Amino acid sequence: MGEGTPLVLIMGLGAQMIAWPEGLCRLLVAQGFRVIRFDNRDIGLSSKIDHLGKPRLRALLARGAMNLPIRPPYSLDDMARDTVGLLDALELPSAHVVGASMGGMIAQIMAISHPARVRSLTSVMSHPGDLRSKLVKPGLLRAMLSPIPREPAAALTHQVALLRAMSSPGFAFDEVSVRGMFEQARARSFHPPGFLRQLAAITAAPTRVPALRKLATPTLIVHGTHDPLVPPVGARTMARVIPGARLHWIRGMGHDLPSGAWPELAAVIGGHAREIELRHEPGRVPGRLARSQ
Repeated sequence: MGEGTPLVLIMGLGAQMIAWPEGLCRLLVAQGFRVIRFDNRDIGLSSKIDHLGKPRLRALLARGAMNLPIRPPYSLDDMARDTVGLLDALELPSAHVVGASMGGMIAQIMAISHPARVRSLTSVMSHPGDLRSKLVKPGLLRAMLSPIPREPAAALTHQVALLRAMSSPGFAFDEVSVRGMFEQARARSFHPPGFLRQLAAITAAPTRVPALRKLATPTLIVHGTHDPLVPPVGARTMARVIPGARLHWIRGMGHDLPSGAWPELAAVIGGHAREIELRHEPGRVPGRLARSQ
């Protein structure tokens, strides 16, 4: 979407690329970015990894809670390599990378393992993988991990209720838009095993804190003050350990992307990327971005 400096958006656990709201993407395009959304592996229209089997949820969570080793079907590092492969396919040497929730974890790994491909990192409502940051309210965790009904109407009711439970108390909950997004997602693909394999990748991932301490990629951390799923402590940890990282709180935001927060989100994400562009090309006219070739 758009033309200009490439900005890649990586979505979170079990969510398709359409979970990045069109309105937010258009605000970023208006700033001169080429906005790139995609489906992570095992979800949406991407390849399904069914041949690797389906993790047993109870065993997965039990081993994660006890900090025991887990062998997931694939790792977050594999998903980071997928995103690098996307850049290769698009013939892009590098891009500004923005990740939400699990997507933020993938974006962090890209910056750690493939620093030349990441012009800047923006981690939204995510965490660095340490044990404190993984603590989730038990009631919300049970709701998130309960099976999605197979019957479409019941599944839609379930998904809307879950997102409402994670939504932003400081912004209006747009149920009509949320329902429309979930209906579109089901029409594109319905693949619950992919959710479990992605969850296994998150649960098995080691802490990224030691590697983040050495990170040289310009980093912005964006987090809601009322996120019930990813505790704000994770954002504070990243801001403390990543050299030069900046932390931006969005008042009243939970674990979603409400339309009322789009202008602020677009401003801070776009502003961070533009600042990096200008820093590396001091002769450029402020406020303008070079067009990609």
